[in-house]
Amino acid sequence: MSSLTPHTSQTQAAKHRGQEDASMGELLATVTSDVQQLLHQEAELAKAEIREEAAKAGKAAGMFGGAGFAGYMVALLLTLAAMFGLANVMDLAWAALIVTALWAVIGVILYSRGRARMRTVSPKPEQTMETLKEDMRWARHPTG
Repeated sequence: MSSLTPHTSQTQAAKHRGQEDASMGELLATVTSDVQQLLHQEAELAKAEIREEAAKAGKAAGMFGGAGFAGYMVALLLTLAAMFGLANVMDLAWAALIVTALWAVIGVILYSRGRARMRTVSPKPEQTMETLKEDMRWARHPTG
């Protein structure tokens, strides 16, 4: 009987190890599934937040558009007021020409400033490119 006891305990130990391995596998599968579910939920939350923020931005853009139109109307009406005000001291045609020339000068100044600023704009996202290069270097050699 003593010869059966060691064999039985070895079999039970092997069975226990098999269950432990199965438990580790199940645990790993559960953890993997949970991480995938968590990432999926985080992605859905991010999408919902982006949609909400995009809706806010759309409303704000609409308000900016309305403000731009109101500003255009103010400029138009001020232009007419200046033209008719000058018409009290000179011919209306000359007054219109002076106001038009004033707007032409404003347009040239804004164009030249915009063009100068546009030359400083880089279409390539330098910081993002550098970060991606660093990530690639790390992925190739994660320990070093």
